Amino acid sequence: MNVRPTSPRSARSARITTGAIAAIAALGLLSLTACSSGTSGKNSEGKLKVVASFYPMEFLAKEIGGDHVSVSVLTKPGVEPHDLELTPRQTGSLDEAGAIVYLKGLQPAVDKAIKQSSAKHVVDAASLTELEEHGTEVDGHEHGSGDDHDGHEGHEHKHEGGDPHIWLDPVKYAQVAKGVAKALGEADPDHKADFEKNADALANKLDGLHKKFEAGLKNRASDTFISTHAAFGYLAERYGLTEESVSGIDPESEPSAARMKDLHKVAEEHHVSTIFFETLASPKTAKTLASDLKLKTDVLDPLEGITDESKGDDYFEVMESNLAALRKALGTK
Repeated sequence: MNVRPTSPRSARSARITTGAIAAIAALGLLSLTACSSGTSGKNSEGKLKVVASFYPMEFLAKEIGGDHVSVSVLTKPGVEPHDLELTPRQTGSLDEAGAIVYLKGLQPAVDKAIKQSSAKHVVDAASLTELEEHGTEVDGHEHGSGDDHDGHEGHEHKHEGGDPHIWLDPVKYAQVAKGVAKALGEADPDHKADFEKNADALANKLDGLHKKFEAGLKNRASDTFISTHAAFGYLAERYGLTEESVSGIDPESEPSAARMKDLHKVAEEHHVSTIFFETLASPKTAKTLASDLKLKTDVLDPLEGITDESKGDDYFEVMESNLAALRKALGTK
């Protein structure tokens, strides 16, 4: 049998083909390694990468995650959370996150981006406690959260489309904290015990804050307060107060002339002394109403972000400032 000798050109082609295959394999391996590293959900220090939608979720993630997490927030200080628009980079960060903590129904842009992301560990704070409707209109009048009406639709309990401001009730916020700890533990099982321990410690602090509100709001001259938008429905309901808001859940909505007339009547009948406004929304309407009624104005912070204007550096400091403002406005002894 005669063996045909391999030509130099054939040998060279074989070497090129073999080299090309090796190079392609190396590139593929490199690509897989890079992909695996980028989507591992941890940073170069081995910490779980957590993306939080806005300040109350960021605070929970940091308090519960401790040294085991690296937290980034989508809503920067000073930005009104309801109006947030995400950059392509922020949207991309969702796919790289080890866990996402958000509150469905508050920020449409965030809800949409999370729905389209490939993130595996996503926790919706709204699913961790019971939502209610606050500041709804009944018979053409927007009733406050403390109003007592038979069949009042503002007290229907819903998990979809309810009032999202759950963090302003320390009891509900503690419930959410326990759920966030569970989600972080699923994303990073090695530190599950630490997350649970931190959540328990936070829940104890929130219980202490709850008791301060309970004691601090007793023996008051009035039960009613007026705010710029209906952010404090859960807080009002928890402590037996009535919140009457200039606008509804959306802080940017404009009140009708009929609503302003109603608020004049509410202020007179319930001996309201103060019109509250907030740091991230315009105080113009609140100050106009206060001027018309010859009342004072003060800040009641919905804690959607910490800025230089905030009366405190974190959740607990601002909530205690809110308590002091309510005590003063409601005439507590």
